[in-house]
Amino acid sequence: MTVRVSIVVPVYNEDDGINGFLDRLFDGITMPCEVLAVYDSPDDSTVPHLEAYARKDPRVVPTLNTYGKGAAQALRYGIDHAESDIVVVTMADGSDDPQQVEALVHLVERGVVVAAASRYAKGGQQVGGPWLKRIMSRGAGLSLYWLARVGTRDATNSFKAYDREFIRRVGVESDTGFELGLEMVAKARRYREPVAELPTIWLDRTVGQSNFQVWSWLPRYLRWYRYAFGPRLR
Repeated sequence: MTVRVSIVVPVYNEDDGINGFLDRLFDGITMPCEVLAVYDSPDDSTVPHLEAYARKDPRVVPTLNTYGKGAAQALRYGIDHAESDIVVVTMADGSDDPQQVEALVHLVERGVVVAAASRYAKGGQQVGGPWLKRIMSRGAGLSLYWLARVGTRDATNSFKAYDREFIRRVGVESDTGFELGLEMVAKARRYREPVAELPTIWLDRTVGQSNFQVWSWLPRYLRWYRYAFGPRLR
C-alpha cells in the first residue's frame, strides 16, 4: 500500500500520553499514512509505549534521530526519512487538531508547497498558552501576511503540510527549536511558491510541560522573519 502522507512527530518523554495522541490522530485519518515518532535517545520514556503501539499498528514508526539533539534535528531527520512526498508536521502534546491533517494534505496535492493550519485566519482560535508567546506569534503572523504577503496569517505555527520536493530543493537550515515552519514559509515567499492556509483551533496542552523556549529561540525566528521580506530568488 502506497503511503499518501508521512506524519512527523517529534517526541520527548511523553510517557504513556503518546497512546492517547496516536488514538486521536488515527481517528481523524482515513488515507494511507505513516507516523514517524522521532526521539533523540533510546532512553526516552516515550519509546516503550511507541514500540508497544507499533506492534499492534504498523503505521507507527518509532524513529531514532541521529542528526543531533533537539526539535529542529528531529524534524529534519523525520522529513528526510519519510516515505511519502507529502509530509505533515504536528506536535505530540495534543494542541493540534488531527481532523485537519487530511485537509492540509489535499491542499498540497492541489499544488501548494506549504499548507498551514492557521490560528489567526477567520474561524481560527488559540485557546490557552503563555500570553507573551500568543502576542508575539500573532503579531509576527499577521505582519508577515499583510506586509510580506507570505500566504498565511500563521507562519510560526508548526502544524503544516509540505511538499517534500520543495523542502529538498530549498534545504533546511534551522538547527534549533521549531522555527522550520517559519523558514519554509519565508523561503516559499522568496521563491514565489504557493502557500495556503485553513483555520484551526489550537488548544494548549493539558498534561506535561512545553519545550518551547521563547527567549533562547527568538533570534532564530527573527532571522526568518526578516528573510521573508527579501527579494525574489530563482
